[in-house]
Amino acid sequence: MGELGWVEGQNITIEYRWAEGNLERLPDLAAELVRLKVDIIVALAAPVVQAAKNATRTIPIVMFAGDAVGAGFVASLARPGGNITGLSIFAPELSGKRLELLKEAIPRLSRVAVLWNPANPVSPHVVKATEVVARSLGVELQILEARGPEDFATAFSTMARGRAEALFLIEDPMLIAHLARILELAAKNRLPAMYPFSTLVEAGGLMSYGPHIGDTVRRAVTYVDKILRGAKPADLPVEQPTRFELVINQKTAKALGLTIPPSVLIRADKIIE
Repeated sequence: MGELGWVEGQNITIEYRWAEGNLERLPDLAAELVRLKVDIIVALAAPVVQAAKNATRTIPIVMFAGDAVGAGFVASLARPGGNITGLSIFAPELSGKRLELLKEAIPRLSRVAVLWNPANPVSPHVVKATEVVARSLGVELQILEARGPEDFATAFSTMARGRAEALFLIEDPMLIAHLARILELAAKNRLPAMYPFSTLVEAGGLMSYGPHIGDTVRRAVTYVDKILRGAKPADLPVEQPTRFELVINQKTAKALGLTIPPSVLIRADKIIE
């Protein structure tokens, strides 16, 4: 924001709200921001966007969410209409790409545990798309639900009984809020995993693939700047991330007894030794 002339405490005030992974809190948090008469709501992830959309039809919403058209957030990417714009990614396609990369990294992979939150409106579509890709790769999926962190222990016990060979996450705010715990359980069960963010790979996860966070944040801030200067969300086309990064932790791979093929390593944007 500073690069665009906005300095917190001088010409802009930012009200932070965090649901701490509890999606049931989102409607109240969104309603609170509406009562405060904020000028813009920045909403990250589909459930957050949905809560903000339900709370207001007039306050501009800058989103980063999967499949914004399919979720009904905007009429189209080119002409969003309404009060919502921002960045959208076709989550089902990204999930399929992540599974393909996981299979390439571990060629012998045949059974993968998929952890997802059914409370997320986009997730069922992502799960279905992942199942299609899994069939084409000859990979059997073990689909496991987690509506909250209290479900993790049962899910990982089921993975162990099902002899899962790797862990795959369907991106979701609740899961993201508890990624440290998921990382810990994956390590305890010696499960290589594909994560949505590179920070988890830096913390010991095997690999991640997703939009470059810094680039995504900069583009979201641009929307905020334009709207604060008078632009209408309905007139700002929704953009899709164009910069993605593959990060691999070789130290973790070696600890798990895995040899990542050179064909995968050569495509990595960052390798942690």
